[in-house]
Amino acid sequence: MREIKVPVTRIEGHGLITIALGRGGKVNQARFHVTEGRGFERFCRGRTLWEMPGITARICGICPVSHLLCSAKAGDAILAVRPPRPADKLRRLMNLGQYVESHALSFFHLSSPDLILGWDSDPKARNVLGLATTHPQLALDGIRLRAYGQEIISSLGEKRVHPAWAAPGGVRAPLAAAARDRLAAKLPEAMRIAQDALSLYEDKMENWADEVATFGNFPSLFMSLVGEDGAWEHYEGRIRFVDAERRIVADGLDPARYPEYIGEAVEGWSYLKFPYFQRDGYPDGLYRVGPLARLNCCDRIGTPLADEALTRFRATADGKAVTSSFHYHWARLIEIVAALERVQGYLDDPEILSPRVRAEAGVNELVGVGVHEAPRGTLFHHYWVNEDGVLERVNLIVSTGHNNLAMNRTVAQIAHHYLEGTMVSEGLLNRLEGGIRAYDPCLSCSVHAVGRMPLRVVLLGPDGEVLDEKVRDA
Repeated sequence: MREIKVPVTRIEGHGLITIALGRGGKVNQARFHVTEGRGFERFCRGRTLWEMPGITARICGICPVSHLLCSAKAGDAILAVRPPRPADKLRRLMNLGQYVESHALSFFHLSSPDLILGWDSDPKARNVLGLATTHPQLALDGIRLRAYGQEIISSLGEKRVHPAWAAPGGVRAPLAAAARDRLAAKLPEAMRIAQDALSLYEDKMENWADEVATFGNFPSLFMSLVGEDGAWEHYEGRIRFVDAERRIVADGLDPARYPEYIGEAVEGWSYLKFPYFQRDGYPDGLYRVGPLARLNCCDRIGTPLADEALTRFRATADGKAVTSSFHYHWARLIEIVAALERVQGYLDDPEILSPRVRAEAGVNELVGVGVHEAPRGTLFHHYWVNEDGVLERVNLIVSTGHNNLAMNRTVAQIAHHYLEGTMVSEGLLNRLEGGIRAYDPCLSCSVHAVGRMPLRVVLLGPDGEVLDEKVRDA
């Protein structure tokens, strides 16, 4: 057994990969384990629904806005109210800011070192600091674009991380005119950066042909919310499933009735649940969510620049679904452009300055489901309360959970392709990590725990003996 420690992992949360070899030395099984324990679904019991947005936002420091807004929407359902139209627009604006911030972090900081510096480059330099040395403008652009998304969030919620702003019935405060003007002034630079990054990816795509072919490239279902007209949606709408041909498998599904079509399985070797499409059973009901799924599910995005990019994206698959998980990176960049175009629309709308941002009501329903599209995919918050609004039961299905089956299949595909002999090479280790990173998983978010960020890979022989082991520590 041999252990190698590398200072940067670029994976959020605890991860363990085990690869088991058969008698012939070929990969028999590969698994991606999430080794953190769950927590929030238990200790939120006994809290009130009005506290839940602020509490669940602290599930994660990477995507707090996602939980904040989804929790508030579950509260809307329990109050049986619809927030005033200005509040609805402001919530959407904050969610778009989260898309820009989160997608920029994923592409520029976590993934670009591999994409730009090379999968087999020196691991000591294959990180954001190494990128800043060789490609300073790209690194700086990533910082500025992420900062713009964070400024949208802080302009509304007063904090970039864990803003206690959305609440059941609406939001706690409107947007100030001065903040609107600051955001409008900085939008052109953000759009320039987003379009430059999109062009960079499309220009260099042929360099990654092998990774495109092997990083989660398999037929599957895809799930996301879409608007009533089938357009790209990030905040509400109906659930749609499409297959690898982009044929609609199920459409117009009520998000609040998700237990009727989404099952949740558990395995003894991971704390992360395994959601599946009930019609196909477990594990055949594998589906993917997130940017790749949203672009495969929607009929169009609905903004000019993003729709042009969507046309190029779909042309690579002859109009069918884009099935390589490697192209989650591409889909994120397209969604940044779409988000910034939508931001422009809201900043031009005078109604976002309205003080009418909260609907007041008491408990009218004892069960509420909040659903929206977080940057990483569809997010569900399901609350059961008593007459006083105190939670008696909680169920959360987060984006990374939906992708659990797909991440496991991706790990297996990469191991089959790249593993040679009985040693875990640096190239294999990085590609296994990169295959997971394509999904931009938030492992702490997915199991509702806080922790450091190591990745451990264990290679097992046919009799269960450890042939090799490597650890990337935080």
